[in-house]
Amino acid sequence: MPIQIIIEKCTGCSLCIKACPFNAIRILDKKAVIDLNICNLCGACVPACKLKAIFIEKPVEAAKKQLQDYKGVWVFAEQKKGKVQSVVYELLAKARHLADCLDTDVSAVLLGERLEEEIQELIWRGADQVYVVEDHKLANYQDEPYTNLILELIKKYKPEIVLCGATSIGRSLISRVAVKLRTGLTADCTGLDIEPQQKILLQTRPAFGGNIMATIISPNYRPQMATVRHKVFLESPSDMKRKGKVIYEKFNANLMLSRSRLLDIVEEIESTVNLAEADIIVSGGRGLRAAENFKLIEDLAGVLQAAVGASRAAVDAGWKPYSHQVGQTGRTVAPKIYIACGISGQIQHLVGMQSAKIIVAINKDPDAPIFKVATYGIVGDLFQIIPVLTQRFKEVLKK
Repeated sequence: MPIQIIIEKCTGCSLCIKACPFNAIRILDKKAVIDLNICNLCGACVPACKLKAIFIEKPVEAAKKQLQDYKGVWVFAEQKKGKVQSVVYELLAKARHLADCLDTDVSAVLLGERLEEEIQELIWRGADQVYVVEDHKLANYQDEPYTNLILELIKKYKPEIVLCGATSIGRSLISRVAVKLRTGLTADCTGLDIEPQQKILLQTRPAFGGNIMATIISPNYRPQMATVRHKVFLESPSDMKRKGKVIYEKFNANLMLSRSRLLDIVEEIESTVNLAEADIIVSGGRGLRAAENFKLIEDLAGVLQAAVGASRAAVDAGWKPYSHQVGQTGRTVAPKIYIACGISGQIQHLVGMQSAKIIVAINKDPDAPIFKVATYGIVGDLFQIIPVLTQRFKEVLKK
């Protein structure tokens, strides 16, 4: 067993019980007993025991000893209704850069059914190999089958890096895979690169509420795993001259069994432009002062056929629903034009929109951080500026 109570030393003092954050220890017949179904081997009880009556031995991972066996950069090709999601093409672009730094190949992993067109598109977008598992049971994502199959593929081919979109599917899947492989996972990365000396993955993401940017590494375990939000990177272009290899895999049907059953998929009904896919976004922040003033933002967005966004402050105040939130804890967007109205520009917000090609900032504070990233800045009262802009755009677009 990885953790044991040394009965001869234990006096049943209960200090270990107080130290255990998972309530995995109890006293039975004046001796400590550990529930191995609850204990996660965190080790908090070991220093708490004054009599050194707890012994813990964490297993040495095989991956730590054989790092040289892992090669290649993989991208999980998330699909819905048989269509690969656009975040996959963004990841392929970054994977190509990472693979070039490591002098290795890029592979995509695609699970589903009737995927011929999508397989070819993955190759055109940068995949050197596409690993495919086709079965009608894989048409829609389910946690257990997808996790089991991705695990088998990783164990067989040993990729060095595995990337996945930070979508609802990606977050559900890749965390399960990382736990079973006992390797590291960095979520919601905004930057990925290769450290030139050690040739390890540098995974950058906001930390401490977005107040700092942390670069995380996993030098001793493989594969190195990361999720990346939609729109953080630009999509790789489609090159129909590219050639690649398609590898079809078959696995035991037991791996596709699931304890849960998919009853139905209900699509979200959006009455406005999809925020993540919009070419133009007009966002409002605390500077709007009240929910009713978002009418200014909506009017301008309507004229420009744009989506309406909001800062976290505006969402927290109840002025807009969470689905409109742009930033670290909301949506990451990369439109052609992003108009920020009354948004100060804290790093939590900038993380979600700094990839926009053109950023227009409107704020009465000339020292607002938003102006440091803005392509164009307007210092002034948004209640006077926005109506003028709306009217002017109406006139120009009519011509």
